[in-house]
Parts: sequence; structure tokens; C-alpha cells
Amino acid sequence: MTAPLETASGYRAGRTLPFRVEAIRQLRRRRTAVVTVILAMLPFVLVVAFAIGGDDGGGGGGGAGREQRINLVDTATVSGLNFATSALFLSAGFLLVIPVALFFGDTVASEAGWSSLRYLLAAPVPRARLLWSKLRVALTFSLAAIVLLPLLSLAVGTVAYGWDPLRSPTGSSIPATDAVFRLALAVAFVFVSQLVTAGLAFWLSTVTDAPLGAVGGAVGLTIVGNLLDAVEALGSWREFLPAHWQYAWADAIQPELEWTGMLKGTSVSVAFALVLFALAFRGFARKDVVS
Repeated sequence: MTAPLETASGYRAGRTLPFRVEAIRQLRRRRTAVVTVILAMLPFVLVVAFAIGGDDGGGGGGGAGREQRINLVDTATVSGLNFATSALFLSAGFLLVIPVALFFGDTVASEAGWSSLRYLLAAPVPRARLLWSKLRVALTFSLAAIVLLPLLSLAVGTVAYGWDPLRSPTGSSIPATDAVFRLALAVAFVFVSQLVTAGLAFWLSTVTDAPLGAVGGAVGLTIVGNLLDAVEALGSWREFLPAHWQYAWADAIQPELEWTGMLKGTSVSVAFALVLFALAFRGFARKDVVS
């Protein structure tokens, strides 16, 4: 009969690699500082760009749907709220994908690349516990990055353009207090829509020892999704692509708040993300870790 496994006195699997320890480790990484600086500089760059390019008067007209969303940039200099909305529009499609892919793609692969993964598991940190700790930290850092940009844009835009109601491309306006809630709702949807990229990067991070491979693969597959969404021949099949709903948050800043697109986009993104996270946990549990 096999003897029962003995554990050290006081050892608790649930207390290994706590959130605070992992968060401090990730916070000290150079890429965290680089991402923060880039996101913090963007609002100032946009203010300079709008000053150089001039203001076409906050553009009226514009129609509805996709055309109306594109014209969000036309109203960027109307108020701080409009500026924050425009910054979110300009960054949601690609720029915010990068920090999310970095924070998730660098989780396990970097440990394997440094040959420290096997030592963490030998500590011993249970595999599921290790992934869960890294997943929580990556989610926290990604949320912070996505919130930082519109929050700082709102502050910079308010100083540059004033605190006025949010004006839509059609010329109607939303009171500032209500617009703040709408903007927060838009940011929340952007975060949820980025969960697909997060899931891709996290899964790839568990199957490769190259962090850049995981990050690049997640960004590349996200771009492929955007390209597929542009193929109109796919018809209604595009509605099953997360990329198809990535700008559904624009419905939150219209005079009449519309939930349909955001609810559909949320369901698609969450479904894809859960599958990808499950694949990561399942694959890592069976992986032969040698690095």
C-alpha cells in the first residue's frame, strides 16, 4: 500500500503565490512601466494633433450606425467628455489590444523562458493555483490600463476643452453627469470585448516558452478576426465574431441608450474567453514542464 504523501507543517496550497506577491512582481517589470507611459502620453499627443490639425467645428450631420461612430472624432474638441470618447474610439481597435496581450501573454511563458517555472511548481505551487494567481493579476493590470486611458483623457480634455455636455455626431447632446455614466459603461464593454485577446494570449502563454510568441500570436489572431469581420460575404456569420461587436459601446453614448449590440457582444466575447481560459487550465494541468 502506498504511503500517504506528507506535507510541511503549516503548508496551505491556497496560500501559495498570493495576489500581492505576484502583483508586485509584475508591477516591477519594465514592460509595465512602458505600457503605462505610452497610455499616459496618448491624450497629450492627441491634444497636440488636434491643435495642429485644426477643428472643423464639432461636425454636425453624419447619419447613423457605422458612419455616426466614425464621426465621433469630429466632435473631439467640443468638450472633455467628447475628447475622452474620441480617445477611446481611436485606441479600442488596436492600441488597447497590445497591453492586454502583453499582460496575459507574458504570464506563464516568461517564467518558462527564465527557467523559473519548474521551481515555482516545486515550491510547491499547485498548477491551478499558479494560473489563477497570474490570471487575476493580468485581469487587474489590463483593467487598469483600459481605465487609465479614458480617465486621463477626460482630465486632459476637460482642461483643454472644458466641462460641457457630451455632443453626439448628430448634434444632440447628453448632460455631463449622465455622460460620465455612459462613458463608464463604454469602458466596461471595451474591457469585456478585450477578454478574447486576453484568453488567446493566456492560452498561448501556457503552450509556448516564448513570451513574444504568445503576445504576437494573440495580436495576430485578433487582427485576423478584424479582417474576417470586414468580409461582407460572410453575412450574418460575422455576428459570431467578437470583432464584429468591438464598437458596440458607441451605442452607450447615443442620445437613446441602446443595449442590444452590447449585450450580444458581451455574450460572444465572454463565451470565447471562457473556452480559451478553460483550454489554458486544461492544457497546463497535463503539460510536462521542463523549463
